[in-house]
Amino acid sequence: MAGHLIRRLHQHSTQVFAARTKDAGFEITPVQFAALDAINDSPGIDQAGVAERIAYDRATIGEVINRLVAKGLVERAINDTDRRARVLRLTADGVETFEALLPVVSDLQAAILANLPARDRAAFLSLARSAVGNL
Repeated sequence: MAGHLIRRLHQHSTQVFAARTKDAGFEITPVQFAALDAINDSPGIDQAGVAERIAYDRATIGEVINRLVAKGLVERAINDTDRRARVLRLTADGVETFEALLPVVSDLQAAILANLPARDRAAFLSLARSAVGNL
């Protein structure tokens, strides 16, 4: 069934990500990397914005951000227009880490789909994008 296969592919993807990033000297999860990517693309974004951009639960994104702050990769500041909100930016270490991770994460994408012939990978990605749609 589709759900079972998607779950197995997700497990494989997470395992490949963890192994490759660890081998490169990083301790980061796929969700943490996605958050870094969102913050890098939109400096000053708030936690809710990060959750929306990476399709992650708003109730638990705070823990992801807390871990990135604890690692010294992200900094929080009070939003000038809404004092209740916190804006996020990558620290200098965060920028350096993100830039060092980009080629690692790029390279591991092929490993995730290694069981597919190269000609089928683009088709798979296109179909996956269609299946996800506007979820």
